[in-house]
Amino acid sequence: MVSAKSHVQELERVGRGDPSGRDTPVLQSWLRCLNDYRLDPTQAQEAYILPETELKEHRDEAEELIRIGRSAVEGLFRHVQDQAYVLLLSDARGVTVDFMGDPTFDNQLRRAGLYLGSEWSEHRAGTCAVGACIVSGEPVIIHQDDHFDTSHIGLTCTAAPIYDTLGDLTAVLDISQLRSPTAKASQQLAMHLVATTARRIELSNLMARTRNDWILRLSRSPDFLDVDPEAAISIDASGRISGMTHGGFRALARTLDLGDGVMRSLVGERISRFLDIDVDDLPKLMRGQPDGERVLRTRSSAALFASAIAPVERLRGTPVPAPRVPRVLRELSFGDPAMEAVQLRASKLVGRDIPICIQGETGAGKEYLARAIHDSHPDAGRFVAVNCAAIPESLIESELFGYAPGAFTGAAPRGKQGLIEAADGGTLFLDEIGDMPLGLQARLLRVLAEGEVTPVGAHRPRPVRFRLISASHHRLEALVESGRFRQDLYFRLNAATLSLPPLRERRDLDGLIDHMLRRVAQEHGAPLRLSAAARRSLKAHPWPGNLRELANALRVAAAFSDDGEIGPDDLPEQLSRPKAETPPMRNRPGLEIFDQLAACGGNVSELARRLGVDRSTVHRRLRRLSAG
Repeated sequence: MVSAKSHVQELERVGRGDPSGRDTPVLQSWLRCLNDYRLDPTQAQEAYILPETELKEHRDEAEELIRIGRSAVEGLFRHVQDQAYVLLLSDARGVTVDFMGDPTFDNQLRRAGLYLGSEWSEHRAGTCAVGACIVSGEPVIIHQDDHFDTSHIGLTCTAAPIYDTLGDLTAVLDISQLRSPTAKASQQLAMHLVATTARRIELSNLMARTRNDWILRLSRSPDFLDVDPEAAISIDASGRISGMTHGGFRALARTLDLGDGVMRSLVGERISRFLDIDVDDLPKLMRGQPDGERVLRTRSSAALFASAIAPVERLRGTPVPAPRVPRVLRELSFGDPAMEAVQLRASKLVGRDIPICIQGETGAGKEYLARAIHDSHPDAGRFVAVNCAAIPESLIESELFGYAPGAFTGAAPRGKQGLIEAADGGTLFLDEIGDMPLGLQARLLRVLAEGEVTPVGAHRPRPVRFRLISASHHRLEALVESGRFRQDLYFRLNAATLSLPPLRERRDLDGLIDHMLRRVAQEHGAPLRLSAAARRSLKAHPWPGNLRELANALRVAAAFSDDGEIGPDDLPEQLSRPKAETPPMRNRPGLEIFDQLAACGGNVSELARRLGVDRSTVHRRLRRLSAG
């Protein structure tokens, strides 16, 4: 094993751009640690174990995945425990939420961070298998002095990602040793075992979450197709993809030469777009059918062996019902009862010729719900959204109804199709319908009553047929009473009402924050982590702007964050922060932090512990004061 001094010297050479024989994933991670996270290789850091209260929050969020993956995880541990491996299941933030190891070595494992509650995010622990896997999304071996921090260079760690059914990285499976054989090649078998187990967990998760759908298992060889397929796809009763394992995404991506990061765009597509099969053909691929008949062709003519599992209800001998709530509607909630009730009501309206009116505060997600209802329709057509409050009153008539050639001065020579006509065969979404001028309300009423639209300056109406969804943050009945909204139009629009709860009343705020943070990280082009203090600030805010305000707050915080970790200082100023939760460092005169650091012998981790903040927060404050 190399000395700490020579290891630091190698890191410094890599930081200067000197060549190195290290694997590419290791070098990329080292450069992130040096350039993005500003970690100091000369300062060895002890492993960080979360306090019990914070660990409980992480374990509660991961509870279902822990349960679903338990059998596969225990099976893997039985294979490797005789070689003194420990097994860590980490969530997407790098926190170990499940752990298996030899209890006789508990103290050593805890000191090394190979323990329940340890955090292995890259920005905190430096280059490590869990952290590098979270960033890259790929299996990785970090062996001995591949680790960035000198306190970890005796370890060998091998990790593989676990993706959810929609393509988001949801967990990391890792096996590690305190001491290991010298050669890194000795860990190739460990990588195979971890990657195979992660694939099995993804399959179990897919089957657990899509019990009303068909499961299509795929492999390039028939040998282990029924017990350990390479990929799996869930297909609903209408023949559309409702979810998949990461291997399933890659199988479909190869058929269309798609790049990375487009898994969500495949969900909702018909399986027949990718494979030479439809939902009615799936029974022919069930176990027990001749192997020679269980072969599929992709649209690019490649052959795959396939095995189908019928929905649970069908296996029990009852008819297969359509899913109660389409997947695109289920994605709008992370466990809030009020939202689940809205989702269920909305699912019953899909495919029916019933006007829907969505009520909710500004930013509560009215257009998201409208799009989800539209996307749940088997033949959705085009979704045309019109913000009635955003179009100037002088233009709204021509925008909505279009105009004939030469209808007015400055009109396009060929005329223009209106937004109502553009929605023919699809969905017309009229947002903020309460702000539509009274004169246009009468014309819209005529369109709805007669099923035809007459462009400005035209003499003949044109037939149109569309599904109508309207939305307003006003109570339309109150506008009717005040004379600002036509009562006859109100009754046309308000056949079915869906009321969205404001964000401050929702019980799934943690899930929403994590979901939006992943989206912002994709936009940002770099991994993001929310500190516990920042999360508490977000949860304490009343959110008058609802989901829109939350999304904007996270985008602002991502821009202000220096090292990929969002702390309270990175959040917008208007967010309320309870004084009891404010890091003690904020109440001290700024320059005293240098005296405090000296009192800790220059140990940033020790100072962070004394102040009750994250190490990255201390680094950020030191840099800002030094620069000022």
